Amino acid sequence: MKSNNFLKKIINSNLFSKKFINRLDNKGKILPKIITRFPPEPNGYLHIGHAKSIFINFGLAKLYKGKCNLRFDDTNPEKEKKEYILDIINSIKWLGFNLKYKKKKNIFYASDYFKKIYNITKKLILFNKAYIDEQNIKEIQKTRGTLIKKGINSPWRNRPIEESLNLFKKMRKGKYKNGSLCVRAKIDMLNSNINLRDPVIYRIRHIYHYKTKNKWCIYPTYIYAHPIEDALEYITHSFCTLEFADQRPFYNWVLKNLYKLKIFKKPLPKQYEFSRLNLTHTLTSKRKLKQLIKQNIVSGWDDPRLPTISGLRRRGYTPKSIKILCEKIGITKNNSFIEYKILENSLREDLEHKVPRIMVVLKPIKLIIDNLEKDKIINCIAPSYPKNHILYKKKYRKFLLTKNIWIEKEDFSENPSKDFFRLSLGNKVRLKYSYIIKCTKIDKDNNNNILAIHCIYYPNSNINNLNKNKYKVKSNIHWVSKKFAIKIEVRLFNHLFKNPKPNLNDKINKNSIEILKSYSEITLKKTKFKKIFQFERQGYFIYDKINHTIENPVFNRIVPLKNNIFK
Repeated sequence: MKSNNFLKKIINSNLFSKKFINRLDNKGKILPKIITRFPPEPNGYLHIGHAKSIFINFGLAKLYKGKCNLRFDDTNPEKEKKEYILDIINSIKWLGFNLKYKKKKNIFYASDYFKKIYNITKKLILFNKAYIDEQNIKEIQKTRGTLIKKGINSPWRNRPIEESLNLFKKMRKGKYKNGSLCVRAKIDMLNSNINLRDPVIYRIRHIYHYKTKNKWCIYPTYIYAHPIEDALEYITHSFCTLEFADQRPFYNWVLKNLYKLKIFKKPLPKQYEFSRLNLTHTLTSKRKLKQLIKQNIVSGWDDPRLPTISGLRRRGYTPKSIKILCEKIGITKNNSFIEYKILENSLREDLEHKVPRIMVVLKPIKLIIDNLEKDKIINCIAPSYPKNHILYKKKYRKFLLTKNIWIEKEDFSENPSKDFFRLSLGNKVRLKYSYIIKCTKIDKDNNNNILAIHCIYYPNSNINNLNKNKYKVKSNIHWVSKKFAIKIEVRLFNHLFKNPKPNLNDKINKNSIEILKSYSEITLKKTKFKKIFQFERQGYFIYDKINHTIENPVFNRIVPLKNNIFK
């Protein structure tokens, strides 16, 4: 939101012209100069694409000291649930926005306007701007035409106004079955814009609504209700993503005609479109995400592999990292796919200087220091925030070196390549924050599997020893004392889809999750686990809010230290 994007220019121009100055609501109170809205349908959990819209609508309202309404467009009761409403509210609050304006709740529902929209529709019918059609959906679609073929008028298009009005009232009373009648706007079946060829604006749905219950059996369509709701809420700028650009002429048609009927006053709301946020290797469609859940490919809406805000939150992404991403990609009118690594880099940028570091061995193999006494314990220290100049000298952690330790399997090689500088037979490395060791032999079982690695350490090579530079090594490896290690479960995530621009037909990445039994340095226990950490050399990790317990700690890797590489 820092750059002077085209949406800011529009607002600045409106403020300069005083377009929305001194407006009054229906109670005679002065309205804010800028009112935006975020209007999700409560038919699923919010995803990262919605996060961009949230930052735009709530962010611009905050910047210009206006307000942003959260409006639930609950006009389709078949797919909507209270569960989704709760997630939407929690997600917006988590991203850092207040859902109050002047100490009052700033949450609205399309269903609260059903009576007003019904009465408005009666007026449209009365003034010959809408009619009752008896064609079914397939017939309407067939006669609608195509981009190269004009539409065909409904046989009911010139039905007498009074007849349409009476039928609409009977629809309201539940006299007709689903799909038997509908209300269509009366515009132009020959219009080059298909969306203006008498679109359906009301349909019959005998179904329970989570909020209005069985009070209504007819529901306005989203494209029809939306401009009316904007006008009822005195919205100044109706910002939405580019897929709604084709609907803008109908949005304007609705408001223009309702102005002529003296239902609304000028200035009327205006719609502006921006590009949506599409991330590579993910699906940002609630319908498609539902399919992944239904097919048990993921555990639920908050699965850490999903781009839902709940999933990203459980994975460990921070509100600031998502904001950084939105600022990096900017606000444009060109749809494109954003590389997932930009999101990962945004998280690293946020966390690098403010989360503590610890050592964790993900895939352990035993290492024995032969010349260290069995019961000897050596104290080691390390900075918890090595890149934070304020905390660097203040925050140190203590951990213990003993005869038996764990190191990473990948840090040892029996047959090292020329560019392998970690531990191998006869080679020296430094145990991070501690001593230099040299590998002397290997224990194996009958199947040639390594059971333990034997080393010796050099007592005067401690990292804090003045003679430390006497020994030349090319690598540091991390480690954990076997005696004092904390057992933890670690979950490593990768993309669900290898295809950068996936669809539901693409194969699922079988390595999208890997569960490991790992070991942490003792420091982890002192923090009570509930933090984000950088596991040195491994990445950023957070405790899993669903599966984690003090007795059985579970950690999710948010991102590795380097960009993900497929396995």
